[in-house]
Amino acid sequence: MTVVAFLLLVVIGMPIGIVLCASALVFIQTSGNTILLDSYGLQLFSALNNFGLLAIPLFILIGELMNGTGITQRLIRLAGVCIGSLKGGLAYINLLANMMVASILGSATAQIAMMTRVMVPEMEKAGYRRDFSTAVTAFGGLLGPIIPPSIVFVVYAVLAQLAVRDMLIAGLLPGLILTTLFMGTIAILGYWHDYPRGQSVSWKTRLIAVRSALPMLVIPAVIIGTIMGGFGSPTEAAALGALCAAVLGIFFTKTLKFADFGAILLRTGINSALVLFLVAAAGVFSWVLIFGEVPQTVAAWIETVAKTPTSFLLLVLLILILVGTVIDGIAGLIMVVPILLPIATDVYGIDPIHFGVVVSINLILGLLSPPVGIGLYIAANVAKVSPIAVFVVALPFFLVTLFALVLLALVPQISLFLL
Repeated sequence: MTVVAFLLLVVIGMPIGIVLCASALVFIQTSGNTILLDSYGLQLFSALNNFGLLAIPLFILIGELMNGTGITQRLIRLAGVCIGSLKGGLAYINLLANMMVASILGSATAQIAMMTRVMVPEMEKAGYRRDFSTAVTAFGGLLGPIIPPSIVFVVYAVLAQLAVRDMLIAGLLPGLILTTLFMGTIAILGYWHDYPRGQSVSWKTRLIAVRSALPMLVIPAVIIGTIMGGFGSPTEAAALGALCAAVLGIFFTKTLKFADFGAILLRTGINSALVLFLVAAAGVFSWVLIFGEVPQTVAAWIETVAKTPTSFLLLVLLILILVGTVIDGIAGLIMVVPILLPIATDVYGIDPIHFGVVVSINLILGLLSPPVGIGLYIAANVAKVSPIAVFVVALPFFLVTLFALVLLALVPQISLFLL
């Protein structure tokens, strides 16, 4: 009955947080354990009673501050002078700028929307097809939840009861590897389709662009340096990053006014509430799953199919690709981690951080996978092109991401090297 209620609510389009809370109530009622209702509210609160979750609204605040301070445009100019006159230059600039923004923003959907508005018109003027420009921008946006800071990794760390710092650091090398693979894909496509070369610029222009963007790089330096150097928690690093973004916007770019802060804080509060409600709903849903011995039942079935840790991870990749096509990243994470993590660690002895990196990136890929693919639809809507056309053009990037996922699954040292 619980499964039927869950699927029915998903099909009719209910928000996933409501689906999780309602499904938990259905289980309590149908199982006859109505005494669990006395602890229902407590479980909702307990899921949010974690200091690491404070990093989420702070990372969202950084993104809101960036939108109004001209930081993105300066980083794009910096990426342009770094690339020079390579064939397919603007595509490289798009990807490199996405990587820089990812080290500040931490949210794929916000990054995709922002970068699509900026980069697609510029690439179209230079002679690139609009669908290709949108595809590059959308897949560049995948770097947002991988390169630290990452809201998805923060949520996983809370669900798995791991140190948020360790999860964020574990995403650094996978993010750089994915960026390199994307650049290699652009290089091959650039010569195959004879994309236009980037503009060659003088050293004077390069120095001006570097000087203009250098203060902006303080934000990722402060965030990543604080976390990796052990000078503070991810929450404290996010607070310092938000402070730097505000100071730069007010005193350096001078595009941020004190009067803007009311609207910025309101948007931050609304977006943070959406994410944190999902986490609270996950607490109740996980509690019900454990009480109903769902992980044990699933583990017994998986053990009959997957005999080794490698075969288990490959099976998980296949399952999560299907899950990711219909449910977005954080919601999917909240649904599958309580079931699959105990199996991964207790049955197959897989490191929980390695498992988290693989699972998170796998579900993030669902942002750009039909039929739901919210990131795909955001990019297509902003660029005013067909989502299907964008996905078809983006297939090389999709396949490269799948290759990276298999590599990460088979070589855990990639995720654990920096820890």
